[in-house]
Amino acid sequence: MKPRLTHSLAAVGALACLTAAPVVAETLPGEGTTIIMARPTWDTGWFHTEIYRQMLAELGYTMAEPMTLDNPAFYQAVAFGDVTMWVDGWFPMHGSYAPAFESGAEVVGMVAKAGAMDGYLVDKATAERLDITNLDDFKRPEVQEAFDRNGDGLADLVACPAGWMCETSIDFHMDAYDLRGHVNTINANYAASMADAVAAYQAGEPIFFYTWVPNWTVDTLVPGEDVVWIEVPEVALPGDLMDLADSATQEGIVGCVNDPCQVGFPVSDIVPVVNSEFIAANPAVRALLETATIPMPDIIAQNAAMNAGDDDVTAQATAWIADNRALVDDWLAQARAAAQ
Repeated sequence: MKPRLTHSLAAVGALACLTAAPVVAETLPGEGTTIIMARPTWDTGWFHTEIYRQMLAELGYTMAEPMTLDNPAFYQAVAFGDVTMWVDGWFPMHGSYAPAFESGAEVVGMVAKAGAMDGYLVDKATAERLDITNLDDFKRPEVQEAFDRNGDGLADLVACPAGWMCETSIDFHMDAYDLRGHVNTINANYAASMADAVAAYQAGEPIFFYTWVPNWTVDTLVPGEDVVWIEVPEVALPGDLMDLADSATQEGIVGCVNDPCQVGFPVSDIVPVVNSEFIAANPAVRALLETATIPMPDIIAQNAAMNAGDDDVTAQATAWIADNRALVDDWLAQARAAAQ
């Protein structure tokens, strides 16, 4: 995922920036209670975090500015109650963190069913012209030649920068599928590498890249129209992830060359994770989390706008709530009813 500036856990005690809940005529079940939300280091999750933050404020909760934490820090902090919650759990992918949080926190509700996935894509025109459906096809000389952009005889793959979790998975695949002598992984800045890939596509050149959803890439290069998801020869995951192998094949993936699609990466639900003591004492929050969902196309569209330079996530979330006012009001009404 895309790393961004993180805050220290010491900032929790300070609660420097608090957003007061708006004054509304409805009951305020959260009045007098502060929620400390976290958000992930990948900024593609910040939009729906802000939507939930604003909805909770409408219920009367005082909302601290969200803290940006990486996965291990969040799951430890939420178990101890140092932070209250986030809406960016990727499960089953984040199941490996269960020992760190399950004694003090829990999954509640669903932000986006099967909303978190990643895999490999090629431009649709080249995939059809060269009959590319699988990573194994990159062992064919004509495919390598088509995607060789630097003249070294290898197909060039926009991969992940060093240190990202996906870099480890892609490196594992290169070895597991015997692709080292056929594919060159580009591990430079991801946004810059993808901008170059988009420009190449617009110039009519073949492109081959890794991405994840939600992400701006699938708004700019639409699966099924501009690009296609391709499959892996077989599901091969690092040893600590092999128990997720079944989720690496999914039905109904738009733009995949096959259905079901063997993407080769575990597909996860995006879910809220909340401190157990807090959620037990706040039935309004439980009801909101159990009813609210955010459409994946809306998240992807915001990610694309953010990538294009519109990074006012607060204003974007406010606009989304205004555009979906009737739906949000229904969720809030159910939350208020649960607190009575």
